[in-house]
Amino acid sequence: MRVLYLLNISNPDRLSADSGWIFADLLAPALVNAGAEVTVAAPTAAGDTRCRFHQTKVPETKYRARFSADIDELVALIRAERPDVVVANQVEEAPAVRTALLEAGSDALLAGYCHYLPFSFTSDGQLLLDPSLNDAGLGRPVLLAFAAGLAACDRVMVHSSTAASWVSAAAARMTVDLGNRLRVVPAPRDERLLRAPAARPAAGGAIGVYNHRLYAHYGTEQFVDLARDLVASGTVRLRVMDLFGQRRAERKGLDDSPEKMRDKLAALPHVQVVSDRGDRVRYKNLLAGARFGIAPFRPGCPWSMSVIDCQGMGLPVISPRLGWLAEHIDPELCFTTTAEAVALAERLATDDEFHAVHAKRAHASTTDFAPALVAARYLEAIS
Repeated sequence: MRVLYLLNISNPDRLSADSGWIFADLLAPALVNAGAEVTVAAPTAAGDTRCRFHQTKVPETKYRARFSADIDELVALIRAERPDVVVANQVEEAPAVRTALLEAGSDALLAGYCHYLPFSFTSDGQLLLDPSLNDAGLGRPVLLAFAAGLAACDRVMVHSSTAASWVSAAAARMTVDLGNRLRVVPAPRDERLLRAPAARPAAGGAIGVYNHRLYAHYGTEQFVDLARDLVASGTVRLRVMDLFGQRRAERKGLDDSPEKMRDKLAALPHVQVVSDRGDRVRYKNLLAGARFGIAPFRPGCPWSMSVIDCQGMGLPVISPRLGWLAEHIDPELCFTTTAEAVALAERLATDDEFHAVHAKRAHASTTDFAPALVAARYLEAIS
């Protein structure tokens, strides 16, 4: 099977913070191991030397990534690669890819991977536009483009059962019949970020790590409020990951909340803001020095690479009851109120037996996300 993998990269200057690139880099070699021929079309190569690579332009903004597909380039690429399957990781581009397939005379299957959902649902079923894609009122056009992408795909892949439920509900509201085209295929874990759980008594104060993007739409303001309460007793210290470093002016121009949130957190006592400098070994060491992780407060959370990173390292993760987080994380570690979150953090910090039990559960929860297993599910979904 020849697979053409179309990948948008939003953070080319810090690939370690671009989950889409990391997933492709982990998945492409696993697909090759399973017998596929893979070509990655992206601004930067992903995978290993067995994967073919076609370089594309870096979209200046997240909106250009959704609305500026180059159909001429796609036609030429499809004719050159003669794929059996084309994977569009930016679902909004699927209509353009379908057009290119038509013009190229290709009968390749078109699969869309819903890496990012431009919406979420409240507990009472209200559809909310993602605020990160709603500058100048563009949220609804993005949503409609997403629906058009779903309609153009032969297969629609999502990370989780939560994402499947949300995509199905959104498609139904926009009169897109998904039929039997929807498949749940989780993202692969990073095998470099694995550590067998073991008894590790906290020394010198337990560290809780927050390793998520600091955008406001990730609920970072709520985390700032929680951070104040977590460190108040002195039982817990916090390590906050600055994943982006210095971002391009174009990205800051659309949303400068990561810089603002970083400054707010850095000003709090017992809160350490650190950078992995794009180095996965350093990132692993920073996680290894923590006692537990903290999930984001992002309402539309169909998946979290950072949560899986922590769990693979044997770190229990405490989480608000939101989206996929509530589906995946042990119910004993989910909270509704700040007081519950503080109590959980302090218990993980001081109760070695409780911590050991949840460290083992956290690590075990990532087993099915090994790249080889994900690749098998991926190929089954697009066969």
